[in-house]
Amino acid sequence: MECLTFNYPAKTPLPECSHVGVVGSGDLEIIMVPNDQKVINVEVNTSIDGFADIWKVVLERFFEANHYAMNVKINDFGATPGMVTMRLAQALEVSNTHEYAQR
Repeated sequence: MECLTFNYPAKTPLPECSHVGVVGSGDLEIIMVPNDQKVINVEVNTSIDGFADIWKVVLERFFEANHYAMNVKINDFGATPGMVTMRLAQALEVSNTHEYAQR
């Protein structure tokens, strides 16, 4: 088990909390919570050691395009980089959809 942390700059707060995915064979869970710090704090708990460089590239690419201030917790059980990106996008969509549903 490996725990990784990353930080990225943010511009606006995440609209709402979101939770997607489940920790299971080859999958992952992502929890996003808004913060007011103008930063994206990411904590990755992964069952597979030695892939910090891959995580760094995947997360940098995603958060270069998505600047919401939030705390992100990722619980991984061997998901591929493509699955990680898809779940991150899904979590943002859930957060943004909830905001629009309240209007």
